[in-house]
Amino acid sequence: MVARIFRPARTAMQSGKAGTREWLLMYEPEEAKKVEPLMGYTSSGDMLAQIRLSFESREAAVEYAERNSIPYRVEEPKDPTRRKVSYTDNFRYDRRQPWTH
Repeated sequence: MVARIFRPARTAMQSGKAGTREWLLMYEPEEAKKVEPLMGYTSSGDMLAQIRLSFESREAAVEYAERNSIPYRVEEPKDPTRRKVSYTDNFRYDRRQPWTH
């Protein structure tokens, strides 16, 4: 039962960074989820999959895991790389792709 310590990425439906500042401690699943044949529900007997603890910093999450002797794995966040895009580049005369309108 290994715990993951990570900072969640923003969802595709989100333009802001709400909920991405905190660090989460979640357990890795011990058994695979199975589909119930009659209704098609997905279920699991793994009760630790329901635990989701949030912390203000990475150090606080690591300290909690060490204090409670929980084996853990830290996943460092990948910060997005942003390209500088200028609106005026759409109207340049030496564009790479010619204007199609």
